[in-house]
Amino acid sequence: MEQVVKKGDSNNSVVTISWLSIIVNILLFALKYWVGIVSGSVAIIADAWHSLSDSATSLIVLLSAKFSSRPADKNHPFGHGRADLIGSLIIGTLLGVVAFEMLMKSITELFNHQKAIFNLFAIIVIAVSVVVKEIMAQISFYIARRTGNDALRADGWHHRSDSISSIIILIGIIFGGNIWWMDGFMGIIVSIMLFYATFMVFKNAVSKLLGESPDNKTIKTITSICREESEYNINPHHFHIHSYGAHKELTFHINISKEISLCDAHKTTSRIEKRIQDELKLDPTIRIEPL
Repeated sequence: MEQVVKKGDSNNSVVTISWLSIIVNILLFALKYWVGIVSGSVAIIADAWHSLSDSATSLIVLLSAKFSSRPADKNHPFGHGRADLIGSLIIGTLLGVVAFEMLMKSITELFNHQKAIFNLFAIIVIAVSVVVKEIMAQISFYIARRTGNDALRADGWHHRSDSISSIIILIGIIFGGNIWWMDGFMGIIVSIMLFYATFMVFKNAVSKLLGESPDNKTIKTITSICREESEYNINPHHFHIHSYGAHKELTFHINISKEISLCDAHKTTSRIEKRIQDELKLDPTIRIEPL
């Protein structure tokens, strides 16, 4: 299981990286858009809007982090952590819109036989964008792993897709030469990469909304804890994890002999639940079944 930091530290980290992302992406948008206008490159202009859309997704991360940090209440007994997943779906939708618009512009450029003219400054700006956006992606993925924030992980994919699209554009600028269709072709490749990033964001968010099974390592750890804390053969099975942001609920079943008293069975499950909470940072609920 991934280590999860305390909720207060988690929100501070998410807020910091989100504000940094907003500032960096606005600066990159301004540079790329100017270079795109000067060179007449639809791929660079589309890449500029991609960078600006990153600012919008980072704002969504900020809002979802603020909402998900609210404590549990009467209407939401498991807290508000799934606001992160809702934020992920919004970010995925924005990615898909950017990808579609880029695809349409690229196809139009190919039909019109438009050619972009690049200079050294364009190469420098795109190269800087590649490095900066990959650094932002790595930071976002790192904090997402530590905090369990799915919206920030989706934002990391947004950063990476921007970095990859810039790499493709940079390759086209350097090796495209006088090939008139290179800019439109690069735009289509970038849009395909964005569609893939959209798919990954939706896949991760929807999977957690529907509920997941623990990985094999977690199941082995739970089984080991059950065996160590019980003198009986209790056979843990039917594992499910329900994710609410940093808070995760674990449910599973155990078999206990009918000859064991309810009091002893309760003591056994209480010891198991405490170890799971301490070692795996999961909030377990155990259903007892007669053997």
